[in-house]
Amino acid sequence: MKSILAVLMFTLILALAACGNNSEEITPETENAEAENNTEVETSNTAYTVEHAMGTTEIKKTPERVVILTNEGTEALLSLGVTPVGAVSSWTGDPWYEHISDQMGGVQEVGTESEPNLEAIAALKPDLIIGNKMRQEAVYEQLSAIAPTVYAETLKGNWKINFELYAEALNKEEEGQQVLADYADRIADFQEQAADVLDLEVSMVRFQGGDVRIYQKDSFSGVILEEIGFARPESQNVDEFAIMGATKEMIPDMDGDILFYFTYETGDGEGSKVEQEWLDDPLFQQLPVVESGNAHKVSDEVWNTAGGVIAAKLMIDDLESKILK
Repeated sequence: MKSILAVLMFTLILALAACGNNSEEITPETENAEAENNTEVETSNTAYTVEHAMGTTEIKKTPERVVILTNEGTEALLSLGVTPVGAVSSWTGDPWYEHISDQMGGVQEVGTESEPNLEAIAALKPDLIIGNKMRQEAVYEQLSAIAPTVYAETLKGNWKINFELYAEALNKEEEGQQVLADYADRIADFQEQAADVLDLEVSMVRFQGGDVRIYQKDSFSGVILEEIGFARPESQNVDEFAIMGATKEMIPDMDGDILFYFTYETGDGEGSKVEQEWLDDPLFQQLPVVESGNAHKVSDEVWNTAGGVIAAKLMIDDLESKILK
């Protein structure tokens, strides 16, 4: 009897020891860590609603598979640390702008801003689609049937308006505010360096096949010049997008203390042909800004077509290299 009791006691001791070895010590620190982890999971899976150009959209959790249908939107996502599963092709490039191509590995091309490929988008099984009313209003309902869809209103003017909407839709508002703060610091740094030359009148002209434009204040680059504090020639110091269909009689309106021109070239040579024709015109050659050597060609994708935060910073780099040289 004593031997049986001894065996039972020994077995019980071993069982208790095993339980002690396998149990994790619970401390206030581990309790807090578990609570934080649970909060993170809860937050990422909590539904939220976003008001946008087409109404209100419910998003059930932080998106992981995002399709973006504008070029400036692509730059917004990349700056927020989000690589889209699908994106419309850049206006120029094969298929992406050179300044973002190294960040677009594995991204599926889904048509263009003007004609997004709905079948390709659906095949990617996105959990969020971001588009633009100005470009894609006609297919909003079809896109919404694929996944929750958020639209910005327009593509003109201040890029930051759309950027803030995208950050909200991605559930990355805090990261978005940091991107904007970094950009504000970049502007402030440039303003400090350029304090003695901010009274320069900056002129902007765009050449493209069949059209020449004199850019005004409500354009992507115009907003940035205004934000920095540069002056503009009288014809460009207007809260409009651009003078479109400029004629050669308007060449005097292109003058300024410094002129930046950019050309939209799709590969057929038409944009470059228009550019050369105007640059060779005697009226253009006689502009004081040209005669003084202050006319500079810059990238159309950076100064105009890309339209996002990455391009905005590159444009400031251009201003720095050309004006503060």
